[in-house]
Amino acid sequence: MSTKCETCPLHKSPLFEYVPEDQRRLTQRYKSGELRVDPGTPVMMEGSNAPQLYTALRGMGLRYTTLPNGERQVINFIFPGDFIGLQAGIVGEMHHSVEATTAMTLCVFDRSEFFSFFKSNPERGFDITWMAAVEEHFLGDSLATIGQRTAFEAVAWALYKLFQRGEALGLVNAAQMPLPFRQQDLADALGLSLVHTNKTLAKLRSRQLASWSEGRLQVNSLRDLAEAAQTEHKPLETRPFL
Repeated sequence: MSTKCETCPLHKSPLFEYVPEDQRRLTQRYKSGELRVDPGTPVMMEGSNAPQLYTALRGMGLRYTTLPNGERQVINFIFPGDFIGLQAGIVGEMHHSVEATTAMTLCVFDRSEFFSFFKSNPERGFDITWMAAVEEHFLGDSLATIGQRTAFEAVAWALYKLFQRGEALGLVNAAQMPLPFRQQDLADALGLSLVHTNKTLAKLRSRQLASWSEGRLQVNSLRDLAEAAQTEHKPLETRPFL
């Protein structure tokens, strides 16, 4: 059965802002259903003009773009609560692709109703603007990482961000969280070779800062990992979601 917006499990996470019941009921009116996809399934393709928009309810995925020579640049990693397809909703087509890394459940919204939803509910329109601004900030931080951080700092920064997000979503247990991505995905995101990424992960493990193996990431001290990444350790801001 489709999850009702009023009882959505994401509302229990401290990462997300409280949404009043009347707002949940209004969102439910525009939710057209749920989509369950298997690992490796394309959710949206670069250049497509998809009629649906999504919120990731369960599971993880990747955003990436493909260059003419076939090389792939991972843009970021998708976690529960992330909104998918904003580009298609605003400019008409996707400028990157989205793929499920694990089995995913997606809340589906009809793009044709997108602007009607926000016209009648400006508070939710502001939420979308906020999410776009945070995405822009993250991409700026990613660019600074690729351009200015050493490989050691860059990998530490990426693992810090991923673990911090997982912790806020309640995915961490005994200093470990599921991280089902490949080392190649991390390498692609940071502009590093797979060999360099592997050696850097070994350095982080030997210094007992982070250990990633068999789909699980262990971090004993986020503060120490942030210091290794040359970034400030501070709590995540609460964020809206649809």
